[in-house]
Amino acid sequence: MKRRSITVISPSRSQPNQAEFLERACASIRSQSVITGYDLTILVGVDEDEKSNTADLAATYEFSIAESNGKSQASALNAAIRQANTEFVAFLEDDDCWAPSYLQIAERELASGSAFVSSTQLEYDEYGVILRINDFPTPSGWIMPMETLRAVGEFNEEYRFHLDNEWLGRLSETGFPRVHLVESTAPIESRFIGQIRPWLANAIQYSENLTTLVRHQSPIPLVSRLVHSQSGMAQISANPLLAEISANEEQALRNRFGRIPW
Repeated sequence: MKRRSITVISPSRSQPNQAEFLERACASIRSQSVITGYDLTILVGVDEDEKSNTADLAATYEFSIAESNGKSQASALNAAIRQANTEFVAFLEDDDCWAPSYLQIAERELASGSAFVSSTQLEYDEYGVILRINDFPTPSGWIMPMETLRAVGEFNEEYRFHLDNEWLGRLSETGFPRVHLVESTAPIESRFIGQIRPWLANAIQYSENLTTLVRHQSPIPLVSRLVHSQSGMAQISANPLLAEISANEEQALRNRFGRIPW
């Protein structure tokens, strides 16, 4: 039987915790319960002129490097996308990680006809304190067939902070069915979703109602997301100039899609 193949793309920037982040992210990918059934490629997208600085980490944690021709997350992601040539593609930011069953559950939904899988995340801070469950379909939960990625295309490099929203807007334009994975206790009936978990309602409404919520058996999300001082949202909160860039991007999204896509 032909083996499946998957590329996991992880954007990474040179900073003091880069080695720690990449070690944890790569370990979570390789700890997937069904990973032995795949030919696995881990592609780390880095900024222009950063390949040599990441070479030792690549040798240690066994990933390939895709060097961009720019200095943005979108350009790093696109450099990796251009190298990907596998049946499936997934994204995992270097400061996030997957629970061991995530790929298995995602592949079940893809086999059932979904063209795209995303997930809620368990957010925690730099001290390991749990902050909240985030229901936005962040890229660290995205898993899809290569056909989906090719149909939507690369990330828009004009966006610094809301590149994921812009990409999701173009995903909605394809009409492809989507699944958003939620923990076992999350509401999935419409009469409860809006009043209990409004962001889950957003995930459905702002995807043009192409998203179906699917519970898994875990009481917590299968994607864990580290919230730290260098993250994009933290920078927006701390810097008025960056907040203005973010607001301008949000307005551009409303102008283009009539909403901020999820």
